[in-house]
Amino acid sequence: MSGLLPSFGVGIRAAVIGANGGIGAAVVELLAADPDVEVVYAYSRSSGGLDGAKIRTGHIDIQSETSIEQAAAGTAEQPLHLVFMATGLLHDDARDLSPEKSWRALNPSAMAASYAINTIGPALVAKHFLPRLDKKRRAAFSAISARVGSISDNQLGGWYSYRASKAALNQVIKTCAIELARKNPSALCVGLHPGTVDTGLSKPFQRGVPSEKLFTPDYSARAMLGVLDGIDARQSGSLFAWDGQKIPF
Repeated sequence: MSGLLPSFGVGIRAAVIGANGGIGAAVVELLAADPDVEVVYAYSRSSGGLDGAKIRTGHIDIQSETSIEQAAAGTAEQPLHLVFMATGLLHDDARDLSPEKSWRALNPSAMAASYAINTIGPALVAKHFLPRLDKKRRAAFSAISARVGSISDNQLGGWYSYRASKAALNQVIKTCAIELARKNPSALCVGLHPGTVDTGLSKPFQRGVPSEKLFTPDYSARAMLGVLDGIDARQSGSLFAWDGQKIPF
């Protein structure tokens, strides 16, 4: 059985943040089944449901820098080769948060929640986990972003908070990549667009999506890992779709 990440070599040590979400859990399962992967650190607010000989579950609340710092410190014994951020927020009924159709719907607390989860959380994960990447061999940090976060690709409008928070995430990724190139030239830092995936995040917005464009978490996760395997440090700081297409910021 060949591995999913041949360009990363063997003995891969990976960390997945947001491991209990649809995409995150799929990434954990794929990596845990990969013969070239040594260990998968699976982090979420609640780590139930994930089990396997290679899986090490742990706690991260991306709105708590302390939990992020402690989790990163827990990997200090050996460097990491892959960090995969699979967190995101699009809607939350409890906080009356949903994609805005007009500027009339803009709400400061909803916007703050979007930025907290979609931008600030991943930035803090990068702060503490980028230094954990191996400096002696190929390594990557990736975070799920979105095509709608592309400013130049925005032709429809709406979805202010989600678009803006993902655009800000793309800027964080680009800026981290520039610093990473100086400190760890063989490593890369990229954003990944997973497509429309059949998870709770997209559930209210799946009407009208052709069946062939609505992906299972396993399909999207496998595709994104394939993208990571096929790019190198020269493409660090970019946003890639699940099919390998580079998306302009």
